[in-house]
Formats: sequence, structure tokens, C-alpha cells
Amino acid sequence: MAGEVAVECPAAAAAATEVGDSIEQSHMLERKWTFWFDNQSRPKQGAEWGSSLRKVYTFDTVEEFWCFYDQILKPSKLPANADFHLFKAGVEPKWEDPECANGGKWTVTSSRKTNLDTMWLETLMALIGEQFEESDEICGVVASVRQRQDKLALWTKTAANEAAQMSIGRKWKEIIDVTDKISFSFHDDLTREKSAKSSRYSV
Repeated sequence: MAGEVAVECPAAAAAATEVGDSIEQSHMLERKWTFWFDNQSRPKQGAEWGSSLRKVYTFDTVEEFWCFYDQILKPSKLPANADFHLFKAGVEPKWEDPECANGGKWTVTSSRKTNLDTMWLETLMALIGEQFEESDEICGVVASVRQRQDKLALWTKTAANEAAQMSIGRKWKEIIDVTDKISFSFHDDLTREKSAKSSRYSV
């Protein structure tokens, strides 16, 4: 897998040194996060799923987040079949990752590009700002751009913990201001049935 893409964030560095000493002046987050990008629009013949997945940028301050966010394309501007991810540092956005293996995901669809961008940003801020009571249960979020309908999926760690998943689902709906029902799927079910229609919980 390729290394991280180099991203210049002079504003973040300046914020760290402007007042004096060091990085202490930056607004540190509770944990590190990593952006990933996956473009499946032109898969190489015989390539494994996830072979085009690339780690883009890891950060742990508010300043670094905004510096990077201001430089990147929003989900609505990505090509069809591209995925943009924000996951906790050390967790790969794959079902096989140990942190994700027993998990699942809440999914919401969007037919309007501007709506997708808004929900994406609101979710990013909620994650890095630790707005979920069960923040340890969350792995990350994926924005998937597709020809017919775009999707946003919030990945969680322990799918069988229904109480935690329901709490996360209700909070996420509130954060992204969605009134339609959203559903939760176990990664295991999707792997076996190859069908995104399998859902266990809904809010």
C-alpha cells in the first residue's frame, strides 16, 4: 500500500508556534484520525477489493483537520465509484480489519450532492469532536459516490451490541438532520449474502 500523500498545512504549523513554544498551542483532539481514498471506477483486471485504497492524511489537531479539509475535494465532486473515508488512526476501512471484523454500519442515502457534502462535514465534526456517547464503538465514516445514489455509512465496532448501535444511530440522525428511517447492517451478513438489503436495526 502506498504511503500517505504529502499535504502542506502551514496554517496548522503557524497556529502551533505563533504563541510560543510548540504544538501545545494547537487544539489537540482526543485521538488521531486518518483520511483514506478509494477509486474503484477503473479496477485493474484481477485486482483484489481494496487494492486501490490509499491512506491520504493523518491528523490530531483541529487546525490540521481544517487545513486538510479546505484543500480536498468534497464528496459531491468525486468521480463515480469513489469512496472517501475518515477512520480512527490505526484502523483500515476494511471488513477484515480486527476493529471492524465484528461490526456493522448505519447507512443513509442521498440523491442531492449538496446534501451529501453537508452530511459528510457534519459527521466529520461529530466524530473528531467526540459527540457520540459510544465514541469507542465507532470505527469511522465512508462517503460513497455512485451513479444512481450516493451513500454515507457510519461503521461501528460491535454489531451485536444493539443498545450501543441504536444510541449511535439515533444520535447520527440528529447530527445529519435526517427524518427518514435509516438501517444498520452487520458486515457478516453482507459478506455472506452479498446483499446490501440485509438490515438488523433501524431508527
